[in-house]
Amino acid sequence: MPLYHSRVYGIVQGVGFRPFVSRLAATHGILGSVCNKGPFVEIWAQGTENSLRAFFDAIERRPPERAAVLKVETERLTKPECYTDFQIIESHRERGDIFVSPDIATCDTCRAELFDPKNRRYLHPFINCTACGPRLTIMDAMPYDRERTSMKAFPMCPECRAEYENPATRRYDAQPVCCNDCGPEVYLLEDPSVRGQEAITRVRRTIAEGGIAAIKGIGGFHLCCDATNETAVSRLRTLKHRPVKPFAVMLRDFDVVTRECIVEPHEKEIILGHQKPILLLKKKPGGKIAPSAAPGAPSLGVMLPYAPVQMLLFTYPVDDVNMPDALIMTSGNPSGAPICRNDDDARENLTGFTDTILSHNRPILIRSDDSVMDFAAGEPYMIRRSRGFAPLPVFVKSDWKGEVLGIGGELKNTFCLGHGSLFYPSSYVGDMSDVRTIKALRESVTRMETLLETQPSIVSCDLHPRYHTAQVARGLGLPVFPVQHHYAHIVSCLAENDCHEPVIGVSFDGTGYGTDGTIWGGEILRADYAGFTRLGSLEPFLQAGGDKSSTEGWRIALAFLFALEGPEQAKKTADRLQLCTDREFNGLQFMFTHQVNCITSTSAGRLFDGVSALLGIRTRSTFEGEAAMFLQFAADDWGNTHSADMPSLPALLTSDDGRFLLPTKAMFRELLDLHLAGEDTGALAWLFHAKLAAAIVAGCEQARRGTGLSTAALSGGVFQNTLLLHLVTGSLKARGFTVLRHRLIPPNDGGICLGQAAAAMYAINNL
Repeated sequence: MPLYHSRVYGIVQGVGFRPFVSRLAATHGILGSVCNKGPFVEIWAQGTENSLRAFFDAIERRPPERAAVLKVETERLTKPECYTDFQIIESHRERGDIFVSPDIATCDTCRAELFDPKNRRYLHPFINCTACGPRLTIMDAMPYDRERTSMKAFPMCPECRAEYENPATRRYDAQPVCCNDCGPEVYLLEDPSVRGQEAITRVRRTIAEGGIAAIKGIGGFHLCCDATNETAVSRLRTLKHRPVKPFAVMLRDFDVVTRECIVEPHEKEIILGHQKPILLLKKKPGGKIAPSAAPGAPSLGVMLPYAPVQMLLFTYPVDDVNMPDALIMTSGNPSGAPICRNDDDARENLTGFTDTILSHNRPILIRSDDSVMDFAAGEPYMIRRSRGFAPLPVFVKSDWKGEVLGIGGELKNTFCLGHGSLFYPSSYVGDMSDVRTIKALRESVTRMETLLETQPSIVSCDLHPRYHTAQVARGLGLPVFPVQHHYAHIVSCLAENDCHEPVIGVSFDGTGYGTDGTIWGGEILRADYAGFTRLGSLEPFLQAGGDKSSTEGWRIALAFLFALEGPEQAKKTADRLQLCTDREFNGLQFMFTHQVNCITSTSAGRLFDGVSALLGIRTRSTFEGEAAMFLQFAADDWGNTHSADMPSLPALLTSDDGRFLLPTKAMFRELLDLHLAGEDTGALAWLFHAKLAAAIVAGCEQARRGTGLSTAALSGGVFQNTLLLHLVTGSLKARGFTVLRHRLIPPNDGGICLGQAAAAMYAINNL
């Protein structure tokens, strides 16, 4: 009988792939072996040609649910070896491309066992099987075997070991397998003598009575309270110093989701899937969720329980606590700090927020915050890529070789390790304004380099010399490859779409350090992996007050008023609009007059802030993007009940250096006049989006005339705004453009690490 040797690449570790192959071999009468080699699963298969064809076809087309077969290399051997059975061989480590499975939500079968009084894992907070449970967060090294995970500290009892070693069971080779007798335990951090059932009951009672608890999960701690209790939610907001930014809500089951939210079929598939991200869903009127959960927002960030301990918080048959069916489940961290992952973190950072802390003794080796996802045009649109998705790689079809590190952005930091044509974006780390986040970044980079067996020869970072991420990059002892911020956004879009042709890159976000020393933020570039040319931008304006200008949109509105009307009339208009106090106006006037703490800016994010302030929606922000977010809410609300045509394309201006300019001052003037005339605020919010979209399209048309390119790539945090994305995409496509956008890589700064790494990889391969 012929013998074939095959290597299967992809997410084929920790998902029951070897027992799946073994069962498949038995079905088709195949002899041979299967072994986990780390970068791939190796199969030796002997049988008839027909049976072998069916065997390999099933491997590629019908793999286990949680697996992802990305590539299969198979060869027929001329001197077949004689096998007498089919065996699963112990893992043997080899170097090569690494594919690490993200953490996987508890499967339906394990959930049923969790609540089955006859099952020996009844109410076990760590129940899992080959198809579900923690992966990335407990890994110490590859291949994924128990001795290289944090579960090595928990020897299996005889019953668990029997399941672990038997290919016929659901828990064969399930590395986190355990039970109530041999697994980790939950306990109260404030009183570790309270363990197991008593600890869970006490936490449930605390939440049901209106208290706040911290809960250690798979990738870190959450802060939790009754999401239907306005007093509890408001108290959590006060303690966490988070007055407006929406909280994530965990709902008991899908029935509760449909009670609270409108769910489209494509959204249902995601919310019930094995990644279980936080998904933005439209609120239904009359829901039970407290208004303070997402004040003023038309949507809720919703997820279902994905870890056994979360399921037990909602349902615990051994006590009489009457739990709510909706819980706030927000990241357990002080503002700006990384999510807490161990008891020391929780003691230091969470005790001031909570009435109790439920921890456990299974170490979290790698932090993994919850992923956050929206939908655009019926397709996923990632906002924060982390648990369930990281560190799945992005593939770029190329012959690139080498290893690089993209250190990521200053805000929403993730980093990216590149190995040849594979790029591994990390889980979400956080904002680099906090020294704890900087430390977490360094630790995470080191651990992921070990896990993915990479040794970068170069580190890519932002062009801004004073960013903390740039300082981290310079401290690694590697050659540093700076990449301009907005160019990195476009390269991230190229890499995600596997595009190797030059594009018109529309990179719109808050701020980035430009090659001319000014602040960029609304840029139209000719870009490919080799570099970029700045073709156009927003019309520049003065941005005064340093970092305060990013949280005080009235400053941007005043900058436009000064430019349009001069100081005297600007004061009258500002008073009429109640933009700021007299003292604030005088301070800003001094800055403008004497050019103190002022910088030239083309920031699209600040433009949104200024328009939001102009229209009286938000003059100040308590979190990054607040003013722009509520400006979109107003526009969406008006657009849901009205119809309007896209405005005509505006005439573009020309700067001193020859680039074209999108006429934002004229746009601001029109909005100001209409607002002072009493036009509806929602209508003006929609008009702003439409006018800006038309200006972007005009810029792309101008770029096409100058370059001959007809592919536009849209990236940057401003394109997290799905209304602007829809208007720009639709208009560009109607004019014959091919449009590239993000899907599973965030358009915001959480995605620029991919662009940094891809630009560095191209550079070292084209020296």
